[in-house]
Amino acid sequence: MKIARIYMRVSSAAQDLTRQEALIEEAKTAGYYVAGLYREKASGARADRPELLRMIADLQPGEVVVAEKMDRISRLPLAEAEQLVETIKAKGARLAVPGVVDLSELVENATGVARVVLESVQTMLLRLALQMARDDYEDRRRRQRQGIDLAKASGKYTGRRPDTAKHSHIVSLRSGGASIAATAKAARCSESQVKRVWAQHLRKKTAQAG
Repeated sequence: MKIARIYMRVSSAAQDLTRQEALIEEAKTAGYYVAGLYREKASGARADRPELLRMIADLQPGEVVVAEKMDRISRLPLAEAEQLVETIKAKGARLAVPGVVDLSELVENATGVARVVLESVQTMLLRLALQMARDDYEDRRRRQRQGIDLAKASGKYTGRRPDTAKHSHIVSLRSGGASIAATAKAARCSESQVKRVWAQHLRKKTAQAG
């Protein structure tokens, strides 16, 4: 039986995962049993995404990680991205991502020089996909900074609006005694964001008390 775990990710709470939900039926049509769904709203440039870590923890040998594109899995710098992929491979699993040629079956059936060549090609293709995902992230960030600079120069920049709903959720969870890790998981955000929002709340609370 072919078993898949499907990872879906968007970068912000304002975005939705509707388009990526199609991966579920596509995987089933391809003959996979879907063992787990992992939905996340977090930057791909972070390695501490709760759902990503949960998926990796759940992985079993022989399973396949399915994602819409490589940048859904990672927008990390190449060295960190490769470490993430190695973590997945160390669990005995592999990636199935459109645009990345999967030579794993050919590698398994090859020997000698042919196997070495196929493994080298697979590694090169994977590194290329990971680097392209990172380059796209950096290009987007650069264009964003340029847009902000232009807006500032014209007096039109107002800054990013905080996600008040998520911030309130984080504060509510922490006030109720939830740990940083548990809060991050429940609020679908990074632990660093939990720490930042909680620190802001405490500063505001102290200021009001004074």
